[in-house]
Amino acid sequence: MIKYSLSCETDHLFEAWFSSSEDFDKQAKRGLVECPVCGSQKISKALMAPRVSGTGNADNQQVQTAAPGPAMPPEMVQKLREIKQYVQANSENVGDRFTEEARKIHYGDAEERGIYGTASRKDVASLAEEGVPVLPLPDLPEEKN
Repeated sequence: MIKYSLSCETDHLFEAWFSSSEDFDKQAKRGLVECPVCGSQKISKALMAPRVSGTGNADNQQVQTAAPGPAMPPEMVQKLREIKQYVQANSENVGDRFTEEARKIHYGDAEERGIYGTASRKDVASLAEEGVPVLPLPDLPEEKN
């Protein structure tokens, strides 16, 4: 999986995950990549710092870190809260069976319906590589306390 920093034609910045560079190019060309702020489908890759993995034992391993940026505007937090509440109210919580159920739905082995639950990053990457559409639910400020 590759995380890209993206920018729309009106310079809104956002991030998205893709299984490959070609996957981004194909989705953008088909109009499937959209700015979450204004809905523009004219998206380009923004400048981003490379991610460098550390070496050595776990105690000395380098990790990517960042200082906190500006706080998310309250209106955006409220919209994310509404989106999460909508998904939870209108979807089935399948818990740790998410990966299995998402595959079953994608391949037609289970009833098509909205689901949410938990999955490892590895499982999410695997689903994305298979073309199974998945999106993370946002982490809200009140959930980090």
